[in-house]
Amino acid sequence: METIYFTLIGFTLWTLGLGVSLTSYRGVLVLLGKKKSNEFPAGIQHGSDFNWRLNRAHINSLENLPLFLTVVFLTANFGMIDEFVNQAGLLILGARVLQSFTHLTSTSVLAVNVRFTFYMIQIVTYIVLLVRLV
Repeated sequence: METIYFTLIGFTLWTLGLGVSLTSYRGVLVLLGKKKSNEFPAGIQHGSDFNWRLNRAHINSLENLPLFLTVVFLTANFGMIDEFVNQAGLLILGARVLQSFTHLTSTSVLAVNVRFTFYMIQIVTYIVLLVRLV
């Protein structure tokens, strides 16, 4: 199997892992009686800073998974998977994981700039892969 497929699986597992971590974290708070299950409103900051950063890291991964899936799908269907594409997949997955870790660890100016850099690595790589298709 091509590396690009493994990286897509990895991206999906990473996104699922963030979601499971988020629901587990919230579940523990509910089970310990520290929060009620309806005290996690969608779309607005709530809970601890870590809870909110985990929530945002998960949502960000969810938002970007369709982009990666689309690039892999089109590349595969056009029969254009090669070593460059496989290496690009590793770059995307690595940047996604590092972006999430940075998001989870700090909100300092430096961390936000680093997180943005990892995000832009993904976006530029998607663009390069899509331009190669035309």
